[in-house]
Amino acid sequence: MKEKILVLNPGSTTSKIALYMNGECVLSKNVEHPAHELRKFKRITDQKDFRYEFIKDALKKEGLSLHGLTAVSARGGLLKPIPGGTWNVNEKMVSDLQKGLQGEHASNLGGIMAYQIGQEFNCPAFIVDPVIVDELQDVARFAGLPEIKRRSIFHALNQKAVAREAAEEMGSGYEDCIFIVAHLGGGISVGLHKRGKVVDVNNALDGEGPFSAERSGGLPVGDLVKLCFSGQYTEGEIRKKIKGQGGLVAYMGTSSLLEVEEVMDQGDEKAKEVFLALAYQVAKEIGGLAAVSSKKIDAVILTGGMANSQKMVEEIKKRVSFIGPVIIKPGEKEMEALYRGALRVLEGKEAAGEYQ
Repeated sequence: MKEKILVLNPGSTTSKIALYMNGECVLSKNVEHPAHELRKFKRITDQKDFRYEFIKDALKKEGLSLHGLTAVSARGGLLKPIPGGTWNVNEKMVSDLQKGLQGEHASNLGGIMAYQIGQEFNCPAFIVDPVIVDELQDVARFAGLPEIKRRSIFHALNQKAVAREAAEEMGSGYEDCIFIVAHLGGGISVGLHKRGKVVDVNNALDGEGPFSAERSGGLPVGDLVKLCFSGQYTEGEIRKKIKGQGGLVAYMGTSSLLEVEEVMDQGDEKAKEVFLALAYQVAKEIGGLAAVSSKKIDAVILTGGMANSQKMVEEIKKRVSFIGPVIIKPGEKEMEALYRGALRVLEGKEAAGEYQ
């Protein structure tokens, strides 16, 4: 079939766009939005029309247009929990994204803009594997207090994309395999993928799992409580320590693993300790999921920006290779994953979900 699919991935100060025509990516661009312009908007979702004009202008400069679109596919936002897959963007979804149902986030713009473009050009609008994908098995939801349940918020789009790719390379289907996938980036999420569902994963947004480039990961609860009630910090400052100023930023003053490596190679012992601790915590999280898989793991997959570090990969591999083969898929495949999610629906290989 002939197809023309626009892919949208809005970030805090950028909008990644891609245009696929008949299986080929004819445009891939990261549109920068000036910070002083974005500050004019009270809420992130108010930026919709402003960003849309930037996108149209970027296409126009390349001699491309949106006429003849067969679909638009966007990064999903902070909706109520839904299973993985491709979802139709409908009025209910747009309403929840505009409300900020689970918080304000640039990804909320994805579905809103996709819906607007779909309406304008009379084509279906989709989101694919948003961050709030929830396929947790019931036993994984227990946190230790009845008032608190563990939540599934993770790098679902990239995790599922690399798992699908790995399964295909192994001559199998995603729904037939058992993987442990570790996305190593600004946040780190490690998920147990079992027969097409992520049945356990750390909440990478709110402080579970390993520390990362800028997040604290899980903290000793008693010490955290003391810190919260010490009178030294506001709630906002504590939250910033957990997400934004934790991890490598807190220990080394940088969110760049490459910079930490460079200092480590120059003989800095603190950098070495922090580097090894990060690898240790990732391996520990992988091992914990292996213990509850109940089945043989087909492969451990390392992905995300930190998987570009050969030293980090080797440190993790030497601790987890007994679990199963370790596959390295560095970086992220979000744009291609959004395209392929839409294509699966258009080709009738998958039915799009209907958000309620």
